[in-house]
Amino acid sequence: MTKHASNITRIAAALSVTTLFGCGGGATTSTDIDAVDASAPVSDWQLVWSDEFDGSSIDENKWTHEVDCAGGGNNEAQCYTESENNSFVEDGTLNIVALPAEEGAPKPYTSARLNTRYKGDFKYGRIEMRAKMPEGQGSWPAFWMMPTDEVYGGWPRSGEIDIMEAVNLKAADIDGNPENHIYGTLHYGQEWPNNDSSGQAYSLPNGANPADDFHTYAIEWQEGEIRWYMDGYLYATQRRSEVRENSKGEATGLSHRGWYAEYFEQGTGELTTHWDNAPFDQEFYLILNLAVGGAWPESVNETGIDADAFAEGQSLEVDYVRVYECASDPLTGKGCETVRPGYDSLEDALVEGAAPIPSPPSTGIAQNLTIFDGTPNPNWPAWDCCGGSTPALVEDADEGQVFEFSIGDAPTVMGFISRSAFITDPDGQASPFDASPMEETGSIKFDLKAVALPNNATTSWLFKVESSEGSTFAELPLTDGYVGPADVAGDTPEQGVWESYEFPLSVLAEAGLDTSAIDVIMVFPLWDTGSGAVYRMANVEISQEGGASYPELTIFEDGQNPNWPMWDCCGGSTPTEEMDDEEHGLTAEFRIGAEPTVMGFTTRSIDGGGATPFDATALTDGGLLQFEMRVVSAPNNPDSTWVFKIESNDAATAVELPLTDSVEGQAPVEGEWQTYTFSIADLQSRGLDVSGIDVIMIFPAWSTGEGAVYRVDNAKFFHPDSGNETPAGGLNIFADTAAEQWSIWDCCGGSTPTEEVDDAEHGTVAEFRIGEAPTVMGFLADEEVSYDASALLSTGVVRFEMKVSAMPIDTSGQWLFKIESIGASTAVELPMSSSLEGVEPVEGEWQTYTFPLQTLYNAGLDISAINVLMMFPTWDTGNGAVYRVDNVEIAAQ
Repeated sequence: MTKHASNITRIAAALSVTTLFGCGGGATTSTDIDAVDASAPVSDWQLVWSDEFDGSSIDENKWTHEVDCAGGGNNEAQCYTESENNSFVEDGTLNIVALPAEEGAPKPYTSARLNTRYKGDFKYGRIEMRAKMPEGQGSWPAFWMMPTDEVYGGWPRSGEIDIMEAVNLKAADIDGNPENHIYGTLHYGQEWPNNDSSGQAYSLPNGANPADDFHTYAIEWQEGEIRWYMDGYLYATQRRSEVRENSKGEATGLSHRGWYAEYFEQGTGELTTHWDNAPFDQEFYLILNLAVGGAWPESVNETGIDADAFAEGQSLEVDYVRVYECASDPLTGKGCETVRPGYDSLEDALVEGAAPIPSPPSTGIAQNLTIFDGTPNPNWPAWDCCGGSTPALVEDADEGQVFEFSIGDAPTVMGFISRSAFITDPDGQASPFDASPMEETGSIKFDLKAVALPNNATTSWLFKVESSEGSTFAELPLTDGYVGPADVAGDTPEQGVWESYEFPLSVLAEAGLDTSAIDVIMVFPLWDTGSGAVYRMANVEISQEGGASYPELTIFEDGQNPNWPMWDCCGGSTPTEEMDDEEHGLTAEFRIGAEPTVMGFTTRSIDGGGATPFDATALTDGGLLQFEMRVVSAPNNPDSTWVFKIESNDAATAVELPLTDSVEGQAPVEGEWQTYTFSIADLQSRGLDVSGIDVIMIFPAWSTGEGAVYRVDNAKFFHPDSGNETPAGGLNIFADTAAEQWSIWDCCGGSTPTEEVDDAEHGTVAEFRIGEAPTVMGFLADEEVSYDASALLSTGVVRFEMKVSAMPIDTSGQWLFKIESIGASTAVELPMSSSLEGVEPVEGEWQTYTFPLQTLYNAGLDISAINVLMMFPTWDTGNGAVYRVDNVEIAAQ
């Protein structure tokens, strides 16, 4: 278990509302007390800039004409001019007009683009335009913003805010209806062509069209959030990304996937990803334009450009443009929000961005992954990227069940994927694989047989692997991984023959792959050359020989580790190596004289060590420190007790325990070799920082050790399951009794759950009884205690058995499972019926409920600090319920 600061305390009779929010079944642990009240009136918007277009000409103190024929970078069909034919003010309206160009002109159309750069530059506020849109296939009006100074680099690294765009209004859509959508979009991220964008479309109710009348288009932009409006209706919200961190402050993912920035740090010159307010935290200027054609409008609706629509010109008519500042807080723009219920829901207005998901911290444990071995892995389905086919499970004469991939006329790539958008099996979860612990020793391996080769006989085959949703990748010729006779490697794949391939992870890393979050593996003929290919794959895995590989450290075994020498802290002696019996051979011998001292092994350079502290973080799930000791001569003081002490980071943290607190629980007996074992998790829970262990001591209590002579052998850090396919470990929270530092618990009802004897199979179980007071019940860790399940993320589950002895009087509720992390900082609540078994409680029957850790993590739980598990009827519906729970565990599946 892991020790952390905690806000959960034992519940007394008087329970605060705050505690109810942390633990209650009907209340939510994710409530944000700072969230905007959608019913509150809007205030404090103050006009700071505007153009009402009341004059007789365009105000050059506010607007600059852009003059070019560059096509906007989108293959547009117009030249932008400053001619009054293309832009003018008349009757209180700005008109931007797209016209056919004269014969011989560089582009077939002319139009206008106006901007406010260095004349009107803004950071945060409400930016608003009232306008009537043009219509026709090929029309592309836009009201948008670009960064005044490209602080973070060229487009799109410094961002782009599209307040309003529309294409092809009134042209027929795919269903034959008049196009009537407008769009609000952000552009950001990596340099072109790997740039990212996110946005949302909106159409007016009852088929109203933006080209028929004037409408108001606006954004409200504040620090970390931008909202889009049409006629006052908020239809889209975009936000900065929010990084999920575990209890150690390590990034584990994103709690909200929004925008991001990638730019070169000034100090280091390193290209870095930032999940914060950048790039939308700088000044931007306004742009108004009407484009004709281009990649987007020409590829949708009726396609191309309708020349008849532009024969007499098409106009973007603008009544006004206004910019407001939030007087409540001009520096952040917060406090003037115009919002509605649903503005912050992904099911409604909130838009998911394209930010790369940070890789979770590595556990340091190399675990093999089987992607396909005859049985589909629901977390890694077979996948056709772009061809529209579904890879099929077929029976192969040599390999049994295999996946078969077929490429038709549509260009595509194929393989296996573990991204949420492609998981269709209800038991599946997106499970990017952390292969970094085996980067030097592991490989991606598979067998492949080409049933039919591509029609293009000259094409080459490729192997590609991606991580973190494509943010990094490696692509190599398939022949680079061929395992077989060298004289046929150039001809692979050979039709009708099973061939083996292996790609070392170290090679893939050198080619650019981040091995910590692998989520796609592909095998395919070169793009757009694969038509006719049919091929089969089997035995797909990411592995190293020997399975799971935990870090180990031998401190003394038949001689001392030169980086961890024997050590007398304060007595002035020099411990020696001495031969003992045949079984132990050379051992470490310590002798204590008249001077008080402690003795053991150290790796601090000032004490003669090699300055190589040991990081045992990857051993917190089941790892051990173990040594053997024989007392040759007991201390002269008969009341002396033997002590074990361990320190880290130059004594920044330390744990001191009686030797009798070891797993074996035994005191030293003079003349006998005895084994002493200490759990790394237990040492961590007692306060030791296990990431930098640098001293281990075994000694009689201070100033009581004179006369003691003792020998130590086989001192080491290790995991008992090192080399197994799947690491064991986990936590038994209740099996016949509650685990140490855990208790059965009634949150709020004032009862004391009890241990009762059930049937022969279950023995002693936990029994819960709910009375009239609303409550939730389950299992609670002691103050400052939690369990770190990070190492079990991909394979682990939370599992328990439950039997309802009496159902609640109120039958309207449902049975729920809820799990929280330290201080209720994160929590997940699910119906019991959503367990892997999918069963509802049945009165009088024991039933098993299993929840994958991956599911809980994906739902937002910080699995590094689990400290509450609850099973209960819906809040305030449990009166009369009596139920029993047994075999509660967090374990490998």
